[in-house]
Amino acid sequence: MIGLLVVTHGRLAAELVDAARRIVPHESPMVGISIEWDKDVDDARREIEQGLTSLDGGDGVIIATDMFGGTPTNLALTFLEPGRVEVVTGVNLPMVVKFTNLPRDLPLDEAARRMAERGRTAISVAGQILAGRGQDAS
Repeated sequence: MIGLLVVTHGRLAAELVDAARRIVPHESPMVGISIEWDKDVDDARREIEQGLTSLDGGDGVIIATDMFGGTPTNLALTFLEPGRVEVVTGVNLPMVVKFTNLPRDLPLDEAARRMAERGRTAISVAGQILAGRGQDAS
């Protein structure tokens, strides 16, 4: 089974995992690691490594981070390993919920792709939708 490690600035990671568990109450292998503003980078790296170890059941782990180029992503990228660890940036709640509903036999790269796609499609300009203009209106 693929694991999900959410790594973000501040407490966002813990809150995303908690919210997803409340929305979809069945157990999924997920851990949130919050990189607090004053956390030592080496301590954060060790925490990510421990999270990966705890989640890796043999099918790999997706690390979902908040922002490409930020410290959480830069740390996560040091663990990137094709077929074993994938990194998806721009994490949002629909992505984490999507993870909980993925088929358990998906390859790691396909699971990461589906999560990323769900994250993109979940972003909308509500006023345009309600006005009947759709998401792609100019």
